[in-house]
Amino acid sequence: MCFVCVNGDLDDILKGVKRNRDLEYVLIDLLNDIARYNDLTCMAIICDSIYLNVFEGTLFAKTFTIPYVIIVVAEHEDLLSPNFYTLESLRQARKDGCSTYVIILANGLQAARLLRFGDRYRLLETRAKYIMLYDIRLFKRELHYLWKRIVNVVFLRYHSKIFDIQNKPWFDLSTVPYPNPVKELLITRRIDVWRSGKFHYNRVIFADKTKNFNGEILDVVYLDHVPSVVVKKTNESRTVGGVEIEILNTIASKMNFKPKLYQPLNAEQNKWGQKQPNGSFSGLLGEMVTGKADIAVGNLQYTPYYQELTDLSIPYTSQCWTFLTPEAMTDNSWKTLILPFKLYMWIAVLLVLLVTGSIFHGLAKFYMRLMDYRNENKKYKGTDLHINKRYLDTKPVGLYLFEEITNSILYTYGMLLVVSLPKLPSGWSIRLLTGWYWLYCILLVVSYRASMTAILANPTPRVTIDTLKELVDSKIKCGGWGAETKRFFAESLDDVGQKIAERFEVIDDPDVAVRRIVHGDLAYYNSKNFLKYLSVKRKNVHINMNIDNSTMNGTETPVNTEMQRNLHIMTDCMVNIPISIGFHKNSPLKPLADVYLRRIVEVGLVEKWLNDVMYHIRSLERNEEEIKALMNLQKLQGAFIALAGGYFISMVCLICECIHWNYIVKRDPHFDKYAIDLYYQKRNKKH
Repeated sequence: MCFVCVNGDLDDILKGVKRNRDLEYVLIDLLNDIARYNDLTCMAIICDSIYLNVFEGTLFAKTFTIPYVIIVVAEHEDLLSPNFYTLESLRQARKDGCSTYVIILANGLQAARLLRFGDRYRLLETRAKYIMLYDIRLFKRELHYLWKRIVNVVFLRYHSKIFDIQNKPWFDLSTVPYPNPVKELLITRRIDVWRSGKFHYNRVIFADKTKNFNGEILDVVYLDHVPSVVVKKTNESRTVGGVEIEILNTIASKMNFKPKLYQPLNAEQNKWGQKQPNGSFSGLLGEMVTGKADIAVGNLQYTPYYQELTDLSIPYTSQCWTFLTPEAMTDNSWKTLILPFKLYMWIAVLLVLLVTGSIFHGLAKFYMRLMDYRNENKKYKGTDLHINKRYLDTKPVGLYLFEEITNSILYTYGMLLVVSLPKLPSGWSIRLLTGWYWLYCILLVVSYRASMTAILANPTPRVTIDTLKELVDSKIKCGGWGAETKRFFAESLDDVGQKIAERFEVIDDPDVAVRRIVHGDLAYYNSKNFLKYLSVKRKNVHINMNIDNSTMNGTETPVNTEMQRNLHIMTDCMVNIPISIGFHKNSPLKPLADVYLRRIVEVGLVEKWLNDVMYHIRSLERNEEEIKALMNLQKLQGAFIALAGGYFISMVCLICECIHWNYIVKRDPHFDKYAIDLYYQKRNKKH
């Protein structure tokens, strides 16, 4: 229990002791009624020195034991800017979760300024139960917005006139007419009458006014943003749909109100809205801050920025926010022949080729020297010269294939291409090595062919940006809606976010952003579903939207995308942001709407509605991918490049051979064009 006295003059006891005593009795009955039928966690009492004697021991002795905070304010204190002790007491009451506020102030203007201050800075729990003295100054026109937020309120109006022959005073208990709209004049609605220590009608004092709106019309501001809100325009009619519209209609049917949808002024330019130089807000937020709209739908992010200006429902989903990036103009189809294996695999294949070719060459040389040694050994022992000569002139079969290192590498490479050897070499060591190397070649070729088949059957490989690091390294500019998005990246704690913020541009029109993306100048930041809609809209199957921000009516129009980059949604999510429905600040709708929204999410309706909205977009995206998977000449660029490379290398080798023949061989003193065979025999003997 906390007791705070702020400059209170407790010495002067003014007139009206009997009225204060009756006020004490009615408060006892009201507080006991609240404690009996509601979960009363804490009570905050705000009074001045005039009514301080109401809250003496008698009141607390006759009520249920309830934790309470008493704040006594001075008569001269401006509660639109309260002093430190009053401010801290209000904060403590809000922190403790006080569910009932008893505001007994003689000055109605002082009470009105307290409510304005508590509503502006959220220091008063506007959804709590309020007991206040009736004062006509509380119902001025500029204070009408308060009574759309503080609806669980009871005004106590003291009457000393004759009620009946007993001539006893009585209290009139009234409340605001919510959910009925307040127009020019606010007239309170009577709840009950208290007289002689009891209520006359015995009605429920604090009834839940949000359970049934009795068909009242609530203003709902919306912003077109797929898939939350989708606007479809046909001829003169406009149909609004989407996930949040379905949620809104469901809640409206349960709470019995009729939503009146409208768009803010210059919605396509201002969108969610930003703070203006004069302190006001534009766009959707402007409608909520000024209290013109009761509910807002349009993909509101569950962030501190929006929570400060509005009340957000519990999130009904979370969205991946990432970047729509351009694909590289360079086509890697020319690398088709090397795409089946990664770099390290190619390095391993090349090393195996060189090592195996060298082993073949070494074994062939060793085997030939071994045969020469055996021949010389037989001649030395004086065996038959005719037999020795015949044996000496005969070389082992097939060893000439690997006699030179270049030929050895080429024939080994030929086996890798499944080309058989002209002759099977003699020598069991080479034969065994050839057999095992053939097994290796078969497995390698089968793997290569399978991977090549998959590459040719799938869509053409694309060079895309899929990670934040790749986006930063690409050096392209980043853009998105609103200065708040740029501030989000600027306040990021990692280097990637800081680098993105340095080159971030504020772009209000997504169509302008898409035009810059296709020219490779920008990466656009938004939710993944909305980026998918923009991507499909831009490609050869165009979703024609006849209104400003576009909505689906199924008409398909070809778009000329020649010499333009394809759009690609980055795989990495920058952040997963919860999405909510918005209510005006301190709205009484939020608690019950959250209950219904939670049930809608639990039964899977949100997921079903999301799939319904995105079905058309996803089907168009799949159809385009199927067309892309067809075989075309572009995918065979690698074969033609390899053929052209072979022609070029062959031509270079031919030119080199001609140069070698004319400038080296012909100028050799031993060269004789009439005995070329003798020239090469002598040259081979030297080597």
